[in-house]
Amino acid sequence: MLRLGSAHSAITKTQRQRSEGIASVKRKNSYLGVAIQLLLAVSLAGAAGAQAPPTPSSAKEANTATPAGGADQHRAADVAGQAGYVIGPADVLAINIWKDTELSKTMPVRPDGNISLPLIGETRASGLTAAQLQDLIAQKLKGYVTNPEVNVVVQEVRSRTFNVMGKVTKPGSYDLTRPMTVLDAVALAGGFQDFAKITKVYVLRRGADGSQKILPFNYKRVIKGQALDENVQLQPGDTVVAP
Repeated sequence: MLRLGSAHSAITKTQRQRSEGIASVKRKNSYLGVAIQLLLAVSLAGAAGAQAPPTPSSAKEANTATPAGGADQHRAADVAGQAGYVIGPADVLAINIWKDTELSKTMPVRPDGNISLPLIGETRASGLTAAQLQDLIAQKLKGYVTNPEVNVVVQEVRSRTFNVMGKVTKPGSYDLTRPMTVLDAVALAGGFQDFAKITKVYVLRRGADGSQKILPFNYKRVIKGQALDENVQLQPGDTVVAP
């Protein structure tokens, strides 16, 4: 009986050890399976991130990025491209005479409003449109060139500027490449400094005869919707003064 009991006990112990061993293997297999799944998930996520297309926001930013100064150049080109644009001093002109590279020139309009070309010499440019200047140059060249074909392009608009002076944050000269009022000019110049006399602002404007006019601008009244006629549209050569 003792031997039978010992044998039974040994068998029971062996079965228990076998069960524990199987359970241990199952746990190890389970841990291994989880680890493999985690590694696979990480690998797939990394691959997806590397191949993912740009998000709509980043794509939009990339498409709307503009080089510094690009907007001003486009606005100047738009102004110069208008058929009725009147050439002024400091504007840069590209004058092309067909089949004659020696006569073709790129030059600024001088402060006196004239340009100088080979053969024809001094020619008035300021106050004319590109089409009018083309006709004038062609007419003068007829004595030297057979059937001259002339093309004039305003490459850079430099004559359409205005000034902001006095107690503003950023006084200086600005390009007038779009319609702009006195209020726009003040905003462009960064607003008023402390102690500026904002009810005593004025615009200096030179007339065609050389005379100067003073146009008052009361900032307080204008921003309240009063005296809106004082918020005049600026013209080339105007100077906004904030005392």
